[in-house]
Amino acid sequence: MPFPHRRNLLRGGVAAAVGAGLAGAPAQAAPTTPAAPRREPLRVHTVLYDGVEEQDFAGHIEVFGIAGKERIEQTFVSVDGPRTVTTSAGMEVVCRAAWSPRSADVILVPGAGYGDGSGLQREVRRGVLPRALAAARRRGLVLGAVCSGTMLLSAAGITAGRPCTTHHIAKEDLAAQGGRVVSGRVVDDGDLVTCGGVTSGIDLGIWLLERFYGPQTALFAEEVLEYERRGTVWRS
Repeated sequence: MPFPHRRNLLRGGVAAAVGAGLAGAPAQAAPTTPAAPRREPLRVHTVLYDGVEEQDFAGHIEVFGIAGKERIEQTFVSVDGPRTVTTSAGMEVVCRAAWSPRSADVILVPGAGYGDGSGLQREVRRGVLPRALAAARRRGLVLGAVCSGTMLLSAAGITAGRPCTTHHIAKEDLAAQGGRVVSGRVVDDGDLVTCGGVTSGIDLGIWLLERFYGPQTALFAEEVLEYERRGTVWRS
């Protein structure tokens, strides 16, 4: 089935599932205290920089795309302003929007490998992105990271004393820098949401769909992706 058709199918299906109950579930199976539906689209900014790993940002991008633009507005941003970013595999991705954290509801930071020579290490040493992330914090903004991207939040001082996780090769360093490392696949501490290595970005995306739009939307996304969430979502 062509890619756009698949997404259109899901968007219609989500509405039907919410109205009738997913897979014919009885009315009493619905949560007794559902979250109030969002009146405006969730504004998600994904931070890109040279050397970023494709899968680290593709996972949640795909999940959120399924929900549709009327529910989630996605934007690629670079701390250096509009520019073309070169990924770890040499792909070029255009970031057209200016760095504007006050116009985001969620900012997600993907990883870029780990260790000397990695794109992530270059950004940590350069310091511009960690400083921008630290300055972005405000009430109502959710900051999140995929895989080693958590280490950029750590460099910004955001994970200190907070439950969080990252790729297994960086967990010792994350703990040494003050993070309270948790073994969950996704770790949700309110305004800080992190996940483990590489493919866990898909799980992060589905969890955020559930958090903001309810389990019916998340389950329908799993159906269309033919993907079952792995591991545990740890919540504070």
